[in-house]
Amino acid sequence: MQIVIVIAFILILASLFSGLYFVMKDKGKTNRAVNALTFRIGFSILLFLFIIISYKMGWIHPADFPVSGQ
Repeated sequence: MQIVIVIAFILILASLFSGLYFVMKDKGKTNRAVNALTFRIGFSILLFLFIIISYKMGWIHPADFPVSGQ
């Protein structure tokens, strides 16, 4: 499960940097930067929903860190 989340974060960062590259290279002449950043937003939303669903299904659990004062 952790591998899936790490790979998703890597894809999100790659999309973010490709959007930056297209902004710098194309200078607004094409829609490649918009497409890359749209993909990043969609993939981030899907990752967020995947984490919520995984938690609800019991596939992942929060870490059991002791809370100070208890």
